[in-house]
Amino acid sequence: MANQYDIIVIGGGPGGYVAAIRAAQLGFKTAVVEREHLGGICLNWGCIPTKALLRSAEIYHYMEHAKDYGLSAQGIGFDAAAIVQRSRGVSGRLNGGVGMLLKKNKVDVIWGEAAISKPGEVVVTATKKPAMQPQTPAPKGILEPGTYQAKHIIVATGARPRVLPGIEPDGKLIWTYFEAMVPQTMPKSLLVMGSGAIGMEFASFYRTLGADVTVVEVLPQILPVEDAEIATLARKRFEKQGMKILSGAKVTKVEKGFNSITATIDDGKGGTQTITAERMISAVGVVGNIENLGLEKIGVKIERGTIVTDGLGRTNVPGIYAIGDVAGAPMLAHKAEHEGVICVETIKGLHTHAMDKAKIPGCTYCNPQIASVGLTEAKAKEQGYDIRVGRFPFVGNGKAIALGEPEGLVKTIFDKKTGQLLGAHMVGAEVTELIQGFVIAMNLETTEEDLIHAVFPHPTLSETMHESVMDAYGRVIHI
Repeated sequence: MANQYDIIVIGGGPGGYVAAIRAAQLGFKTAVVEREHLGGICLNWGCIPTKALLRSAEIYHYMEHAKDYGLSAQGIGFDAAAIVQRSRGVSGRLNGGVGMLLKKNKVDVIWGEAAISKPGEVVVTATKKPAMQPQTPAPKGILEPGTYQAKHIIVATGARPRVLPGIEPDGKLIWTYFEAMVPQTMPKSLLVMGSGAIGMEFASFYRTLGADVTVVEVLPQILPVEDAEIATLARKRFEKQGMKILSGAKVTKVEKGFNSITATIDDGKGGTQTITAERMISAVGVVGNIENLGLEKIGVKIERGTIVTDGLGRTNVPGIYAIGDVAGAPMLAHKAEHEGVICVETIKGLHTHAMDKAKIPGCTYCNPQIASVGLTEAKAKEQGYDIRVGRFPFVGNGKAIALGEPEGLVKTIFDKKTGQLLGAHMVGAEVTELIQGFVIAMNLETTEEDLIHAVFPHPTLSETMHESVMDAYGRVIHI
């Protein structure tokens, strides 16, 4: 039957398209249902375009500091429209690449909105959701809405910005990450509500390009999931750049003017203040897209807004699976991709095991960058570990000084009893590219002895990792 598949994946984001390609590799007849854009939010309106924006801001920063490198540059400026255009071009290129990968692997693409009418059956209707503009065109060769059958249905519908009552984004004065990515003009002042990865990346981008930025965080610590010491160092860097940060504070009311907002802030100490800014970004997290999929009708278990799975992608309903953001935290693209592979290989009957979420790295690409994996120092103590902690600052690293990036820190946490690496936390230049070394070490159950005896190339930033490990055991050399 033309409409009969082994596996149908609902959602063409990082988790969905990777799961579909792996399914095809394993011999399954596979289709992906997508309503808006292949590559999902990550590729089109998240991870990738924000990195392009931040790269433009980084280059601008270096141009402003050309003298520090023995260079001269006059008439430094930027074109906001060109910055956005470059970002959109990067997304468009990769969007097309996903389409080519699906075609290469003989995965069908069904265009529309999917609902599970019953286990084994997906009804696809024409897309009703207005696409965020600019919109990449649908790929060639797509299949039309209709009723499709599959023995296995994988839900990979991702997430959307969380909205707080009374502070709903309007697309003009109050932005989500969608609008923040395509500003028509650069605001002179900006209020960012939320200091997680999304909030701090946009705060960093706009501050680097000259906006007066204030960040409001309801918790005492910015970057709440990070190690407290690393978050404190990052905060000092942000504030040194001129960013204003209010932690332990809450936006209680927002009034809109003609071309600005005025926010009332509860400072958490019994006082209030008002802040007026041209634009506001609401970055208070995301929520899973679980609505209108027919999940309740067929009895799929849902808790706290996400689909409950067994760690291998299986829900409580046979033949129905869930991966990525819709299956719960951490809501990260690389977690979704890995879950997709685990889920499909489980369906195939291969030997699989649930992903250890403690070994999933997290990265924030602001200036300075932040990266981490495993337990924070506080969490390790909370879980009863007797620990050794190593620290090594970038100022002791030759490559960091040569790069003009001497501010940073690598922190490692070990179980004193076994030498197990429990966590690694970094702040500084290019740490998002370094963290994978510690991820591999943790997955291989590497001990401090293995890391100490490993040879790290010189001169590289990676030597800070080596020195941090040695510091935990009283053997640090260069500080």
